[in-house]
Formats: sequence, C-alpha cells, structure tokens
Amino acid sequence: METTFAHAATLWLEPGSDFRAPGGAVTVALCGSWSHGDRPCVWPHHTVVEQDGAQVMVRTVFRAGPEDEAEVRRLIEHALRDGRFVGPGGWESRWVTRASGPVDPGDDQALRTH
Repeated sequence: METTFAHAATLWLEPGSDFRAPGGAVTVALCGSWSHGDRPCVWPHHTVVEQDGAQVMVRTVFRAGPEDEAEVRRLIEHALRDGRFVGPGGWESRWVTRASGPVDPGDDQALRTH
C-alpha cells in the first residue's frame, strides 16, 4: 500500500544557475529522465522549488510503499547533495545543500492529479 511522504531542502544557488535545476535533478533521479515515455512513474511525485535570492527551497511530495521510502529519500538526497545539474539546453547549474530531510506531507493535493 502506497503512502504519501515529503522531503524538503534548503539550498544556496550559485550565481547564473537556474533555480529550477534542483527540481530537475530530483525528477531525473526518481524517473531516470525528463519524460517517462510510455512507462508510468514508479514513485509518483511532485516537486516545488521556490527562490528567495540565492536561497532555494525544494519540497518533493512522493508516493511509495513503506518498503521503498528509504530508497526514494536516498535518491532525492543524492540528487540534491550532488549540487550540480545540466539542463536539457546544456546549461549547468550549481548549488550547495544547507539542510535536507523528511517533512510532514500535510494535505498536499499535488499528487491527486498524477
């Protein structure tokens, strides 16, 4: 049975970086690519990225079985702690992860549409 979980991080973005890049890194980590093609997402998720100057807040809400929660969090952590992502146009963005970890998913409506 799937459960809804959430993971949040605070990052410092390097100048010239795209604030959306950490969200792209999470998507690629969980899905393997920007698009799923013909296959459904293994772990349905929704990532919101908000920027306040050089600080970026990333929140990913995902559905997974309790047995997969640790693996999904590991993939998210790795994507964020890597601190680098090259977008589809070849533009490289860099950041430093200041804090990252589990948070309460609350009553997130985002996954109800996926």
